[in-house]
Amino acid sequence: MTVSVSASRVALAGGIALSSVVLLSGTAFAHVSVQPQGEAAKGGYATVNIKVPNERDNASTVKLEVNFPLDHPLASVMPQPVPGWKAEVTKSKLSKPLELHGKKINEAVSKVTWTADGSKIGPGQFQQFPLSLGQLPEDTDELVLKAIQTYDNKEIVRWIEEAKEGADEPQNPAPVLKLSAASGDHHGAAATDAPTTAPSASASGDAKSGHDDKAGHHEEKTAAAASSSDTTARILGVIGILVGIAGVAFGVLAGRRRSA
Repeated sequence: MTVSVSASRVALAGGIALSSVVLLSGTAFAHVSVQPQGEAAKGGYATVNIKVPNERDNASTVKLEVNFPLDHPLASVMPQPVPGWKAEVTKSKLSKPLELHGKKINEAVSKVTWTADGSKIGPGQFQQFPLSLGQLPEDTDELVLKAIQTYDNKEIVRWIEEAKEGADEPQNPAPVLKLSAASGDHHGAAATDAPTTAPSASASGDAKSGHDDKAGHHEEKTAAAASSSDTTARILGVIGILVGIAGVAFGVLAGRRRSA
């Protein structure tokens, strides 16, 4: 009886602990976030996903608004069609024109809004909204994309709080897109204008590889020859022993015949 009660208490405590972990992890990770697909380099272009989880058990998400900073403007923000959702891109005038590919641009995308059109994000579900962004700014390490999530019960959650260094994560943090260092050509490709007079790394590697291969073949041949010689010597030795034994046996038999 005592063992049964103790086991029940342990099971209950374990269940409570597991439930707490699940609840805490859900709270910690159930935020609207932005996730780059590949590299998001300064001065380049990137594809990102706005990930929207549903945090409510009794309501569904039917609208999402993502705002883009005009102090680091993006001339191009293109949403990929998502079945069951309607996307609307809003642009705003810039106080300072933006130069892109030699052209001056007087406006930039300030907001993208997705509205449910036959679909919704239900309890226990999430939805991703892909975007193509460019040209990414070169004078900042990150872009803060403040988001507003609306549920079908009219509840609105504002993901607009910016994290501060050394402080705890805010309750409703804004999605942040981290930018990596600029690539050589702003398109993620490596520079190809290296001097042609010096041997390339691949050529040196190939030469070294060829040398190593030759050395390896030579060592293999030497080892094979040594192994063959050793085998031959062993065979000859065995034959010699057998011949000696046969000779002794023949001598013994010959002596017995003489005696007879």
